[in-house]
Amino acid sequence: MTDKLLSLVDSHAHLDNDQFKDDLDQVLKNADEAGVKQILTIGCDLQSSAKSVALAGSYSCIHAAVGIHPHDATEATPEGLALLETLASAPKVVAIGEIGLDFYRDRSPRDQQREAFRQQIKLARSCDKPIIVHDRDAHAEVLQILREEGAEQVGGVLHCFSGDLEMAKACLDLGFYLSFTGNITYPKNEGLREVVAGIPIDRILIESDCPYLSPQPFRGKRNEPAYVKLTAEKIAEIKNLTLADVSRVTNRNAYDLFGIGQVDQQTKLAYQIRNSLYLNITNRCTNSCVFCPKFEDFVVKGHELKLDHEPDIDEVKAAIGNPQNYDEIVFCGYGEPLLRLDLILELATWLKQQQVRVRINTDGQANLVHGRNILAELSGKVDAISVSLNAANPEQYQQLCQSRFAGKGYQAVKDFIKLAPAYIPAVTATAVSYPGVDIDACRKVAEELGVEFRTREYNEVG
Repeated sequence: MTDKLLSLVDSHAHLDNDQFKDDLDQVLKNADEAGVKQILTIGCDLQSSAKSVALAGSYSCIHAAVGIHPHDATEATPEGLALLETLASAPKVVAIGEIGLDFYRDRSPRDQQREAFRQQIKLARSCDKPIIVHDRDAHAEVLQILREEGAEQVGGVLHCFSGDLEMAKACLDLGFYLSFTGNITYPKNEGLREVVAGIPIDRILIESDCPYLSPQPFRGKRNEPAYVKLTAEKIAEIKNLTLADVSRVTNRNAYDLFGIGQVDQQTKLAYQIRNSLYLNITNRCTNSCVFCPKFEDFVVKGHELKLDHEPDIDEVKAAIGNPQNYDEIVFCGYGEPLLRLDLILELATWLKQQQVRVRINTDGQANLVHGRNILAELSGKVDAISVSLNAANPEQYQQLCQSRFAGKGYQAVKDFIKLAPAYIPAVTATAVSYPGVDIDACRKVAEELGVEFRTREYNEVG
């Protein structure tokens, strides 16, 4: 993806800093040329909050957050909080922050930090804006205050996240996002990279925190929004995604949290992840899995997949374009693709004529749906099939997957998996790592059926 086509969001910058006073226009031009199209500049005290509001009013690419940093907690007087509330009502102010606790430098008394933090969470709730949280050496108390003050009602982000994976999961449980800076590129920060690897990208934001925390190639120099691209590239490397994937997903996250940017509605039928193209041909399904994310939304890796109608073959072909641009075409989407068997057979025939690899992701109940062995019809048209096993016995399968075929569903899935290798070159059984799913037992079932097995991470869709 070229920089001209990138659309990154720097979710945390300090453009009011004096280090930008002489060349801000050039800094913004640099950002635009690097693909950074939206920047959220953050207030740290009343003065910088006012400057941030002014910057947002002067530049179309800038939005603002207003808040009192724990270093300046003494400003959180009744008068100061009233002024902050006024600033929060300005156009393009999308959050309260940065606020929180800093027990590393302790530039304000800790009791004042705690009270300022609590009062600003209350302010965020009263004006219905998310919060941007600063947490340094205060993980336990930050979580305690977030819970006690009902911060989950407005949500927010732990900026420049510095905790471990346990802390990260606790934040996610509260509905918060985690934001990462250029410090994930530092050679000794393996622990932080493990956190990035261990959480869903659907809950990750990227930030520069400029003028601080420049990524490795610029370490020791002034940071600026353009360099957030290097953080995005590192996340792509860690998550085995493309830069385009990280850009799209983190943009969607910024939109969902702050309302910044736009949602891409052009990929409902054919959506790209890495260099595979996925086809979303139905939202209908034979299961109602308790862990299926579509019961919350229809977003996969930043793509909005809720269909307003089921597409015909011409619509799908138009959405695909040139299929040879991709490593493979995958029938997947947010539904059971084999419910539309006739469409798959016609499309797969067309794709194989162009020597394109074809894969199907399925729940494995198509033979029940159609009343016959449909695998024979897929032979020669499909290169690989991935079947959701998800359980080691019928009772657990019905409890988790809620098949419309009730007790017949699980045995049908096993029969489908067992038959598939006779017709499809590559067959994989999968199970999602949802609480209560016995992955080892599922692996054993797959081995008994004679196919490969793969674990799919819960909450990491696509």
